[in-house]
Amino acid sequence: MNYIFVIIVLVLDQLSKALALKYLALVGNIPIIKNIFHLTYVENRGAAFGILQNQKLFFIIFALLVLGFIWFYAHSNELNKTMIYGLNLVAGGIIGNLIDRIRLGFVVDYLHIINFPVFNIADSAIVIGIFLISIFILRHG
Repeated sequence: MNYIFVIIVLVLDQLSKALALKYLALVGNIPIIKNIFHLTYVENRGAAFGILQNQKLFFIIFALLVLGFIWFYAHSNELNKTMIYGLNLVAGGIIGNLIDRIRLGFVVDYLHIINFPVFNIADSAIVIGIFLISIFILRHG
C-alpha cells in the first residue's frame, strides 16, 4: 500500500489547523463568500455534527482500532487503486483528527458552508475516502 495520500492529507490538515489556531481563533469568523462560505473557528470535542461531546478516550480508542483495521486489511488483500486511495484518505483524515484530540483535547474545525456543520481537511478526506471505498464495493461486491 502506498501511503502518499496519508502524508499529503496529514500535512495539509495539520498546517491548515495550525493557521486556524494562530489566526482564525482570534477573530472567530471570516466570510469568504457572504452567507455561503465562511472560515469559522470551532473547537469540536465530539464527532460528526458534534455528537458524543467530551468522549475523548472513546474517540482515541476507536480511531486506533479503525487505523489497525485499515492497516491489516491493506496488507492482507490485493487492492486496486480506488480502494488504496480511499483507505489512504480515510487513514490520513483519522490520523489528522487523532493528533488534535491527543494534543489539544479537541478537533479544530474551520471550513463552514452555511447551514452545514463546520469541518476541516481531515473530515473532507474521510468523506472522500469513504466515497471511493463505496464505489469499489459497489463495483466489485
